[in-house]
Amino acid sequence: MAKLTKNHKATANKVDRNKLYTVEEAVKLLGECATAKFDESVEIAMNLGVDPRHADQMVRGTVALPNGTGKTVRVAVFAKGDAAEAAEKAGADIVGAEDLADKIMKTGEIDFDRVVAAPDCMAIVGKLGKILGPKGLMPNPKVGTVTPKPEKAVAEIKKGMVEFKVDKTAIVHCMIGKVSFGEEKVAENVTAFVEAIKAAKPSGAKGVYMKRATVSSTMGPGIKLDLSTLN
Repeated sequence: MAKLTKNHKATANKVDRNKLYTVEEAVKLLGECATAKFDESVEIAMNLGVDPRHADQMVRGTVALPNGTGKTVRVAVFAKGDAAEAAEKAGADIVGAEDLADKIMKTGEIDFDRVVAAPDCMAIVGKLGKILGPKGLMPNPKVGTVTPKPEKAVAEIKKGMVEFKVDKTAIVHCMIGKVSFGEEKVAENVTAFVEAIKAAKPSGAKGVYMKRATVSSTMGPGIKLDLSTLN
């Protein structure tokens, strides 16, 4: 077991592991516990009452965080003609079609964080499944990254739209901002994320849907949220 430093012990002692905190209390503690010399990210993890092995219990979607993530996101777009031009104007970092696919296949170079594709380019993108799939980069119409208007998706991603997907242990994990945002903006992002998870409740979910949620900064301890205050 890793030995805790004095600093880690001090911050951990500020958090009562048996207490459920309101969002306002939690984000206040986040700031107090973020003592690293860099701007720590804020992350949220939610344990859901679903079984992801069943299609009708899969939780997946996107949420436009009101204050963004604080992270610069590079977006690659597979599009042609007017759609490609519109994507470039919207701020896409990389735009192409067969040429972009060929470059990725030859070099294996992934210098982007999200991928958007026009429907007529999905056959091209499909060839990259073994490269993009394992990295979670394949565009999907269910989350708006396969669209006839890629410029809209690019604009939303640049503003702070994040994608979420429940993992095989029924946990959804996402980076939702930076400590430097301040308590109010972090709280707004936390609330927006929880609301998005609530809205994404699948038809097959039975019993308690949102079981537990914890927020933390990069180097800070987990702080349990009182989900009843968010219903």
